[in-house]
Amino acid sequence: MSSFNYGYLAAEETISTSRGLRVTVNPATGDYAIGQPGAASDVLTATVAAKVDGRWLHARDYPKHLVTESVANDDLGMAHEWTVRHSGLDSVPELLCILHSYMDRPLGEIQVQVFNGSRKTIHVEAIRPMEATQGRIMDLGGAVPSDRVLSDSFSEDRPAMKIHDLTDAEGMYRGVGSQLLYNRQSHLSFFVGALTSNRFLTVSRLHVGGSLNAPQIQAFEVDSTGTTELTKENSLKQSPPEDQIELGTSVAPGASLDSEKLLFGVSRDYHAQLETYGSLIRVLHHAGTSSSPPMGWWSWTAYYFGLNQGTALTNAHWLAQHLKSLGYQFFHIDEGYQYARGEYATPDSTLFPNGMAELERKIRSEGLIPGIWTAPFQVSDRSWVYENHRDWLVHNALGDPIRIGQVGGKDRLFVLDTTNPGAQEYLRKTYSMLVNEWNIGYIKLDFMEDTAVEGFYYRPNTTALEAQRIGLQIIRQAVGEQVILDKDGSPMLNPVGIVDTGRISLDTGHTFEATRDAAPGIAARYYMNRNFFVSDPDAFCVSSQIVTDQPWHGGKVPLTLDEAKASIALSAVSGGMYEIGDDLPALGADPERLALIQNQDLIEMVKLGRASKPLDLMSYSPEDNQPSVFWVEEDHRQGMLTIFNWTDQRHSRSIEFSSLGLPASNQHKISDVFDGKAVATPNPNSVVVDLPPHSARVFKLVNMGISARPPVIKVEHLPSVKTGATATFRAQPATSNDAVVTYRWSFGDGVTLEGPEVSHAYTKPGTYQVVVTAVGLGGLSTEESFRLTVSGSVSTRFVPAEKRRYQPPG
Repeated sequence: MSSFNYGYLAAEETISTSRGLRVTVNPATGDYAIGQPGAASDVLTATVAAKVDGRWLHARDYPKHLVTESVANDDLGMAHEWTVRHSGLDSVPELLCILHSYMDRPLGEIQVQVFNGSRKTIHVEAIRPMEATQGRIMDLGGAVPSDRVLSDSFSEDRPAMKIHDLTDAEGMYRGVGSQLLYNRQSHLSFFVGALTSNRFLTVSRLHVGGSLNAPQIQAFEVDSTGTTELTKENSLKQSPPEDQIELGTSVAPGASLDSEKLLFGVSRDYHAQLETYGSLIRVLHHAGTSSSPPMGWWSWTAYYFGLNQGTALTNAHWLAQHLKSLGYQFFHIDEGYQYARGEYATPDSTLFPNGMAELERKIRSEGLIPGIWTAPFQVSDRSWVYENHRDWLVHNALGDPIRIGQVGGKDRLFVLDTTNPGAQEYLRKTYSMLVNEWNIGYIKLDFMEDTAVEGFYYRPNTTALEAQRIGLQIIRQAVGEQVILDKDGSPMLNPVGIVDTGRISLDTGHTFEATRDAAPGIAARYYMNRNFFVSDPDAFCVSSQIVTDQPWHGGKVPLTLDEAKASIALSAVSGGMYEIGDDLPALGADPERLALIQNQDLIEMVKLGRASKPLDLMSYSPEDNQPSVFWVEEDHRQGMLTIFNWTDQRHSRSIEFSSLGLPASNQHKISDVFDGKAVATPNPNSVVVDLPPHSARVFKLVNMGISARPPVIKVEHLPSVKTGATATFRAQPATSNDAVVTYRWSFGDGVTLEGPEVSHAYTKPGTYQVVVTAVGLGGLSTEESFRLTVSGSVSTRFVPAEKRRYQPPG
């Protein structure tokens, strides 16, 4: 046996908290085992496989297993590397497994390659880097009924996120992208997640048998495969068999095909596993996570399909006059403005008789940032594309466009082929018009999981996820880098690095059930905020509005005030976007509810941009049925504790300060964020909270034994610039204990700007004193200044040879 132990914590850590990882490779079979150093048994023993031309090839069936070892240094650091080549079967492709165990991380990585050494082309339907079917599977050191599984979904809401006990009798727990298994007795967890999304969807399946009271894990596998297993349950559910196409990627003789890379690990700190995974995704995919969380209003839950130019403008005026000064600057018009899906640059003249360009100009003139909804790759049968260019659609083997359902049982839907040059030009023109003619600054991209179908594309051998990224890259090029792109319905990992923000859970609405059902997704994906993208938790609804012709989330009775507090608190704990989902003039007539969206403590939570950690993500009580306790440390002395009661009964809860990482002390000053009143804490070790049914309470905890101080920041700038040249300036907190809510820049020439990253051009040479003011919690601020030399002059000469025709982005 060949075994290496890496990833121990520093010497000062105790053995019980060691996060070391043990990886063992068996040269006789090529199997590998994953466990913890010193443990009596492994957590998992697995092998690899691939499905080729309709047949599963399992590594254990090969007669030869050549194992070589070396040291590798990749994006994740120094690692021990095993390369296991499975070969020896006539006319069958070889399987090559590359396995890493990192020296300074409690993590491993695996990738499998299918090599076609035959003389004919093969077709690969799936590559399986993990297959566990023998021995004890997922042995986490505790009773199997105490296992709890968090399986990420195909998209943020397909299916709705729910954390399961293995006693839920599901039979099979399927994850897409990542999966976490945690034992509540041993507190040991196993995590696996996709590091790449180059071609395939990563699908994991935990198979559970036995009885309800005595479940048994029977198998576990992770595949790099196509999307059809998932789309057959969603957009292709009602489609004919010829449209439900299984992926078959062609591999020519002498060529190879790689699976996606998987990260895995075993730990007693599942929060650290998730947060480490998120940080790796940010680095590997160059995720765009630096922008401030957009704050504003969206039309969907206020009007659904009914918004028109009059009601839109009234809400824009109200937002600008009453809330813009608090930071609510985005004004988003959702679905309903367009003539048809697939024709987003053509407004519906019934609702918008003057078109959208004039309306958006007026919205801009209010100092607001216009936003718009699109489903970029959906095409309805009423659209210009369908009527004129069905050749731009993804087809089945018969040459017919693949059908993916209907809009409300009416318009039929199809998929735009983003590899077709004509379709690509259509995307460029559409999104260039939205930005350059309509002045749009924020674009929502929806239903991309429904259009992620395997089929026959213009570019042969293209997978659904490859086509999606091609389309997204065209859109990004068309709109430029300054426009915010928001991933709505989509697989979570595939758009990372292209989009700025991303939906992380279900649609919300005017019911408590909508808030409660969205909460598990927001909790489970907390680690994605500022790692994958800036999180989009969907809008909060706090008014007494009901929308009677939208029975799903429109509400039959108004939200109670407690339920309204739960809705806005759930948005705040996401650390991401902060969108009002109510009719604004109606909301403004209710001062008590209006005060919720004006609450400065909640606004500071959002502007700070940190997601609250769900402390009971995998350890929530059976009575709660889902995570309900969230904590975020805002700076060196202050944090926010948010507690939900999802049940129909009054609930009392005691929160130990130690669970928040705080010492027992009489120095904690605790106040209720919603009413500002002090909360008595007779016990120096904990705080006791009483919650009505369907409610949330948010508490600000301040350690009065630590002095308040303004934040410390770091500023990035050039030492000198040329007159007329645009320069970029950046600022960020010096440490995680430095909380900055707002940055204000004064450039010494009478111009001031706000934001962590700004651009400015000087009109004349000179030496300027630039001052950046960082405003922290409670208004405490600090200033950093520097001198900037500006040289040269702006040329006023006419030089025809230097003229260039403007070309829109893309």
